Amino acid sequence: MCPPASDMSVHCLLRCTARLERRRVATCLFQQRALSGADAINALRPFYFAVHPDFFGQHPKEREVNENSLKGLNGYLENLQRPGSRFVQPVKLTFYVRDTKDSSDIRASGFRSVTFVLHTDDVLSTVTNVLKSCSLPMEHMKGLESDAGAAKGPTGGAVPIYRAIKWDKSYYTFTGFADPEEELHQARRVEPRLCLWLQNNEPEASKKYNESLPRRDELKRLKEELCRKFDLADIRWQRSWGVAHRYSQLQSLSRLSVQNLEAMMNLQGHTVIFADQSEMSASGHVLLGTMDVHHQWTKLIEQLPSFCSLQQQTEWLKERISLLLGGTRVVHMERLRPVQPILEHYDALNTFHSNLISRRLCLHPRSLEGLTLTLEKECSSPRLHEMGHFIIPTNCDPQSLQTFLLSHASKARQRTQRRNLLLAEEEAVKKLCLQSFSLRTLSKEPSVTSSQMILCCKRLLDHRSPLMQGLHIRVSHFYSVMQDGDLCIPWDWKS
Repeated sequence: MCPPASDMSVHCLLRCTARLERRRVATCLFQQRALSGADAINALRPFYFAVHPDFFGQHPKEREVNENSLKGLNGYLENLQRPGSRFVQPVKLTFYVRDTKDSSDIRASGFRSVTFVLHTDDVLSTVTNVLKSCSLPMEHMKGLESDAGAAKGPTGGAVPIYRAIKWDKSYYTFTGFADPEEELHQARRVEPRLCLWLQNNEPEASKKYNESLPRRDELKRLKEELCRKFDLADIRWQRSWGVAHRYSQLQSLSRLSVQNLEAMMNLQGHTVIFADQSEMSASGHVLLGTMDVHHQWTKLIEQLPSFCSLQQQTEWLKERISLLLGGTRVVHMERLRPVQPILEHYDALNTFHSNLISRRLCLHPRSLEGLTLTLEKECSSPRLHEMGHFIIPTNCDPQSLQTFLLSHASKARQRTQRRNLLLAEEEAVKKLCLQSFSLRTLSKEPSVTSSQMILCCKRLLDHRSPLMQGLHIRVSHFYSVMQDGDLCIPWDWKS
């Protein structure tokens, strides 16, 4: 016997409602995880600095343990951010942590072993768990937690901290597991004032700086020697490694120059950057992977003539594209995106150029002069970046592209002009801070915007703390004393 039509309608309605609710919860969960995950790398900087395998060169066993555990941690974070993942298998990790104080497990080599289990179900709680387990600073977490708490769901309501089950407080007391809500409350309560933090940490920073002076001098001497010997445009580092680490990399390059002088001559006129992997970048810089051996460096350097030929072809493609797009130049924003290999950059340019010439555009040769664009494979539609450059898909339809460029050209010029003014103001206020406080250096993390840097420097000038005199300051998102005496301060520090 068939059920009444009204019953079928009710059942259908219930099923549809349940499906919509599941989608809403899944969407909220994904947005919360994505929000927290975007700041995970920034939040874990003190942790990466304490466990990075590069600092364990003299301890191969500990280095290998940290490498494997970092892979496990990264995989766990990736799984948390994957859409549709409802449960992530707990992972037990062991790290060797450097510079740990007041611990009975400190070895003569200056590190200790820490083991913990990842069992949290969102990125924010996972980051907090890692930092707390390793007894690392958590002062910088407050801003991230505030951002996460302000995140909105698709319906406009606040997205709660996600856990599969909200356990009673007695559960955490009985099991010993960390209570994510309690961790968040503790992190929110901890944020020192700048003056007090400088007062407590300036002596340690000065001591570390004085100890690093001989190595700093050697680093400067060796860098100048290599630049002069091989006529290098510059030598840089992709990451904020310490003086000892950078010096060891220069020593390695110096040894290679003795072993293979002929190949090293190919570096003439290039900028060498010590990075994560060996390749030539889209900007034409030679990247030497810090984890690679001399054989891999030599292989890349020997292939530089071929790469230079490829770079010439990319420049020709850029010129042709600029002519087709009314003077708009193709650029590569290394500061805003990961390093792109030259071969990948050439492929993107070639695809984009072939797409453009398939349909002739009606643009005056100089109508869009002064504007810039970047190419992205993953981008689904053209858009305008807040800094004034266009972000264009490599397979963008030419007619749609023309319409978009013309309709957004005026706004792009306004944003570009505002960006240039911000950069000029940032440079001026930095120079004023350097002079006013007799700072040895003043720099910032790539994730700190020009607006944030300007605000930070202006407040420092208004504050006029005598404790700032003669320091190495790096504006970041958290407080930290680096191994060579540099002081990291958050851009939105409290007075």
